Amino acid sequence: MTAHSLPGNAVDQSDRPELQRAVQALVDAGFASAEMRVHDERGDWAGSAGVSELGGTAKPPANGQVWAGSVIKTFTATLVLQLVAEGEIELDSPVAGHLPELGLDERITVRMLLQHTSGLYNYTGELDADGTFVMGLPSQGKAWVDNRFHTYKPEELVRFALSKPARFEPGTGQSYSNTNYTLALLLVEKLTGRSYAEEAQRRILEPLGLSDTAVSATSPDLPGPHARGYYRYQDAGEWKVVDVSRQNPSLLAGAGDLITTAGDLSTFISALLRGELLPAPLLAEMLAPHGELGLGLGLWVQDLGPDHGTIVHHNGGAPGGYGALMISTPDGAKTLTASLTTGEADPAAVFPTALDGLIKAVFCDGQAQPED
Repeated sequence: MTAHSLPGNAVDQSDRPELQRAVQALVDAGFASAEMRVHDERGDWAGSAGVSELGGTAKPPANGQVWAGSVIKTFTATLVLQLVAEGEIELDSPVAGHLPELGLDERITVRMLLQHTSGLYNYTGELDADGTFVMGLPSQGKAWVDNRFHTYKPEELVRFALSKPARFEPGTGQSYSNTNYTLALLLVEKLTGRSYAEEAQRRILEPLGLSDTAVSATSPDLPGPHARGYYRYQDAGEWKVVDVSRQNPSLLAGAGDLITTAGDLSTFISALLRGELLPAPLLAEMLAPHGELGLGLGLWVQDLGPDHGTIVHHNGGAPGGYGALMISTPDGAKTLTASLTTGEADPAAVFPTALDGLIKAVFCDGQAQPED
């Protein structure tokens, strides 16, 4: 445990009511539960709101585990950049030569995977020309609910993506694609000769003491204390809500198969940005925004305006039931991490406004962010 991190049983700090209000606002917006951790110049704070399960009164467990989804992309990018630092591969070298069995476009580089500029089809689905989501592998709605215990192999995910037309020529655009990070997982395994889970444990989880975090989980169960998560979907014209606390995350290998806690995410992002995991030149590459999405290498970079500076972040959500936030100043001095469970509301409808409130409370002294 690093010096700034809070123990799992940390209690609410009564001198930060604005932070507790921000957590409560998530639940008021429709989330079933939320736990937030903040580290800043005033010290450490932890607070939660909501219930451990719908219909109950018990509070969510302190430092409860969640299926954290795409937050793992920052872990994956860190592993790849460590291999770059060790001279195992170059950031701008082609990926195809290391994974010849896949028949990748030889123009796709390591950097393109990490900043989503490869053009590769996203195996969970894409938006069509008019902005309508067209699902790939079952990742939403009843299709995902019925398929949520299916086990996928990373190569299977990539081959499915490669069977679809690329969105654009490598390096000529930017489009968020889980395929990039599953390929990054395969690259880590090929270069090291060990599994992604072994490398994550050896290089990140064990050195930082992230004892409540697991990657590439093989069990559909969250192993530690956790609140229950729910998924709202439509079936034959009728809206249903189902408990999805148990699910198989292999659909998002290296791109979303993360179990963690708000406490562990606080430790990870602060250590990463303080330079404990990467040499300074590669950390600078990670934090350099690129393209229309403002993406670095495994982190989004967002300007909050002249009065509030910049934040870097990567949030995530399991296909259903759970989510996590990981937001920081670029130097790691001020961090916000959170774990979330969804209830009967549609999280996509309420999340943007709720997230805006959290960012204002922690990074903008409660003031409004500038308009885009």
